[in-house]
Amino acid sequence: MAATSGTDELVSGELVSVAHALSLPAESYGNDPDIEMAWAMRAMQHAEVYYKLISSVDPQFLKLTKVDDQIYSEFRKNFETLRIDVLDPEELKSESAKEKWRPFCLKFNGIVEDFNYGTLLRLDCSQGYTEENTIFAPRIQFFAIEIARNREGCNKAVYISVQDKEGEKEVRNGGEKRADNGEEENTKNRGEKGADSGEEKKEGINREDKTDKGGEKEKEADKEINKSGEKAM
Repeated sequence: MAATSGTDELVSGELVSVAHALSLPAESYGNDPDIEMAWAMRAMQHAEVYYKLISSVDPQFLKLTKVDDQIYSEFRKNFETLRIDVLDPEELKSESAKEKWRPFCLKFNGIVEDFNYGTLLRLDCSQGYTEENTIFAPRIQFFAIEIARNREGCNKAVYISVQDKEGEKEVRNGGEKRADNGEEENTKNRGEKGADSGEEKKEGINREDKTDKGGEKEKEADKEINKSGEKAM
């Protein structure tokens, strides 16, 4: 019992430590891999929702915050030549890059809710949130890059790719449905043909029966005539 209590206290202590770490601003924990993993778990749900969004709606028309225009304007004013379709992690994580990003991010303190909340960011915007294609970034950095990707047409590759796959799936399903309908129709026709053949066979037998019965009646009539003739003689 004492051992269980000690384990519970240890787990509880770890959870408190993680919760405390997650409550700190992004710049407080640097690149600590354990803390980044805790943030990543919390940010995964946000990433999944965002990816579904850009897959189902043309990203060009998306609005991510109430101040998208301000974010985009400040971003391109400070990072005019930054390539956003495929990001270089050094442009985000190096010490010189952090010095440049820090004043930009702080401008949105109090403007964008949880502006420094840990968020997953894709390196290659044409790909999904795989381990190799994902880095950790403050939320305002995510907004700045993703708003630019949407407005400059970079994220449209994801939308087109997903829509094309959905279209191909519908075509395949439609073809399978038509094939099933055709098979049902053929089965139905074979059944009707079999029924018709059965009817024809039945009718042929009935006609033969009638013919046989007619011939027997004629023979009976001939016998009666012959008997009548013999009696007359």
